[in-house]
Amino acid sequence: MQPGAVVRRLDPLSAHLLGLLERWRGVLTLPLGWAYRLSDAQETIDGDVRQWLAVLGCNDGGHGLHSLLYAFSEFRSLFYYRLEKGNATGALVAKLMRAIWRPTASLSISTPVIAPGLFIAHGQATTLAAERIGKNCYVHQDVTIGWDYRSGRAPIVGDEVFIGAGAKILGAVTVGDGARVGANAVVLCDVPAGATAVGMPARVIPAGVQLGCVPPGESTGLQRPPGEGDAAPDPGAASPRLPRTRSQRARLVPPATQSQEPA
Repeated sequence: MQPGAVVRRLDPLSAHLLGLLERWRGVLTLPLGWAYRLSDAQETIDGDVRQWLAVLGCNDGGHGLHSLLYAFSEFRSLFYYRLEKGNATGALVAKLMRAIWRPTASLSISTPVIAPGLFIAHGQATTLAAERIGKNCYVHQDVTIGWDYRSGRAPIVGDEVFIGAGAKILGAVTVGDGARVGANAVVLCDVPAGATAVGMPARVIPAGVQLGCVPPGESTGLQRPPGEGDAAPDPGAASPRLPRTRSQRARLVPPATQSQEPA
């Protein structure tokens, strides 16, 4: 039998098994559901589930917890964090479950207090070591929140804060409620409520200022370094060449220097 014929015979069966697996994915996470029932952090976990389902735009009925635990290793990381912050039985079960239902390996959550509703998109190479994170915050991948050597306090992040990919929030700073931190921004100062922080180091754009692309011919309002953009380079011009001979190099040296150059 040709390999193609074998594949055609196996594909319908494989598709049927995949459908059953997706339909019964809650069964695979039943032990994690038992850990949830043994924990005293159920109310906080329920808040996380509601926020994740809202962000993802789906409604899985009463199976939301099991679906998230099955599908998202980032949610499992947050779930284990909640269990470990709760009673001793839940914390013990969380440590045992980590070996089987693995969390995101490069996602570190060590913030003492995280309010319900934290959503973590992707989560790779992310460290959340703030002093406090408010409710319903949204964190992308490659984010670092933690203390620096200038102060002993870690950042405080308010409610409903959005933190873009690659952002860094360092030191004794406070990010107010509803603030937004742009991708790759390095925040070293306070960000007021509703404001946006962009850049490296970050500058704060007050609430109500519309951000977007600048139409052609309009000024961005930013200061331009002297000489920058005064003349566009000619694409047809020959690229400069480094001097190779002694006589060519001599033309570039001021006369006072040429007299001192050894023969």
